Amino acid sequence: MNFLSLFVLVPVLMMVGLFLSKNLRQIRLVMVTGASLLLALSAGLVFAYLGERAAGNTAEMLFTARCSWYAPLNIHYSVGVDGISVAMLLLSSIIVFTGVFASWKMEFLEKEFFLWFSLLSTGVFGFFISIDLFTMFMYYEIALIPMYLLIGIWGSGRKEYSAMKLTLMLMAGSALLLLGILGIYFLSGESSMDLLEIARGHIPEQAQHWLFPLVFVGFGVLGALFPFHTWSPDGHASAPTAVSMLHAGVLMKLGGYGCFRVAIYLMPEAAHDLSWIFIILTGISVIYGAYSAIVQTDLKYINAYSSVSHCGLVLFAILMLNQTAMNGAILQMLSHGLMTALFFALIGMIYGRTHTRDIREMGGLMKVMPFLGVCYVIAGLASLGLPGLSGFVAEMTVFVGAFLHEDTFHRVFTILACTSIVITAVYILRVVGKILHGPVTDRHHLALSDANWYERTSTIVLILAIAGIGLYPLWLSDMINDSLLPVIQNVNL
Repeated sequence: MNFLSLFVLVPVLMMVGLFLSKNLRQIRLVMVTGASLLLALSAGLVFAYLGERAAGNTAEMLFTARCSWYAPLNIHYSVGVDGISVAMLLLSSIIVFTGVFASWKMEFLEKEFFLWFSLLSTGVFGFFISIDLFTMFMYYEIALIPMYLLIGIWGSGRKEYSAMKLTLMLMAGSALLLLGILGIYFLSGESSMDLLEIARGHIPEQAQHWLFPLVFVGFGVLGALFPFHTWSPDGHASAPTAVSMLHAGVLMKLGGYGCFRVAIYLMPEAAHDLSWIFIILTGISVIYGAYSAIVQTDLKYINAYSSVSHCGLVLFAILMLNQTAMNGAILQMLSHGLMTALFFALIGMIYGRTHTRDIREMGGLMKVMPFLGVCYVIAGLASLGLPGLSGFVAEMTVFVGAFLHEDTFHRVFTILACTSIVITAVYILRVVGKILHGPVTDRHHLALSDANWYERTSTIVLILAIAGIGLYPLWLSDMINDSLLPVIQNVNL
């Protein structure tokens, strides 16, 4: 068996183990074992990939495997990774690992919850290793389907409404995406679903101009592209903690990754001609998301709108079509994935103690739960781009790359996007000051406990990853740059 297929096999085995589990202790053992194995596999893959690169292996995709699924349409189970997908797999495994500990006290239909959580993980890992469009789309759908039940059953607030809204909007995006993939298959002239084979050929420019919007919008819906972002705040606010972590931290990255891997890579002429339209839309996402976060009073809605802004920045950078900005886009996906997972984990922990997410009802929490308070401050500093943390590295690379364009249009929108940093600082500092400092507003909060061992495990792992990228980003940036070369060459032909 190909090494990469283990990333799909392990979550499947986790589901089998969950079926056989008879009590909560066994369920936890299965989930911790599986999540730890996934984390070890991704760490091993990073070292193996770096070793291949150091040995001079310059293949576009490494550790590839190919097996025919449906010969009449030339559909294959085809997998492989480059530096970008390796980084995404590492991110996914970290979020799954920490999400398990964040759900340690799940006490309602525990087995069913973790079954759907594992299926969602299967889709995510399968998507990032796929280099066949059919296989990629299949795993994409596997990742989306469990969200309805995870939010509708285990969520809070307007959970049925949020789950249905999310599902309908993402399925509409999937319909556009399917049309785009079929168009690529029939019009590329390659009669193949293989990404590398299609990239070596050429899709007629006229066809690109109507296929590109279908694919970019299809993936962009999941990446919170304006005006198709409205499912995101409601979905995040209603989802249980671990699902919010995986959804915002990883699932939304499928959108940016797909826009980069399929739309930009396979249709470079259309990307050049139509990018200005989507730069306007993503620029609106960046500013709109940040301003919307300022006026929210619910902690989850604040972080949800912040995610709209940060994910908009990912798509914005991808559309700059140069190596520096695209490098920043991938770094931003990693950074945002880690820090938004940390935010949602902390919000879940705070809500579990205070039973409120309204910042007007909280105050002085640093006095009663100092560990969680310090972790929230670190997450906030990463979000507003403090040097030494991952947010600074990612955003600086994005803005430097975007400003390399010398025309007025690109530079004006880059400057507008830069203002999101200031807006982010405003709402982060406002929330930190309101909920953590000052007098304790509710006397019942004086009896609250600080983080437990499983909560500390989850938050410390995420903080170490955020600091690791911020303090030593070079190895990651170099790995990403190597994998960007084929895309840049295609775009610049």
